[in-house]
Amino acid sequence: MASAIENREQSKKETGASLMFIGLAIWVADALVLFFLPASVKMGGRFTWLIAITVLALMGFTLLVVGYMMRGKAEE
Repeated sequence: MASAIENREQSKKETGASLMFIGLAIWVADALVLFFLPASVKMGGRFTWLIAITVLALMGFTLLVVGYMMRGKAEE
């Protein structure tokens, strides 16, 4: 019985770590979008890029927070 509980806690901890890693990867992708922003300003498409930057930043932040909360709950 104790082994099943430990496995469940370990699974939640791993899931939380995976979500945090995915959130960090999304932030790296967001940095790449930010890198290409000056080129889009020259072409006149700045608004679309700004929306993409905002959405990616919020998705990454949300996944980081959810992953952190899952890891914290698993340890309790």
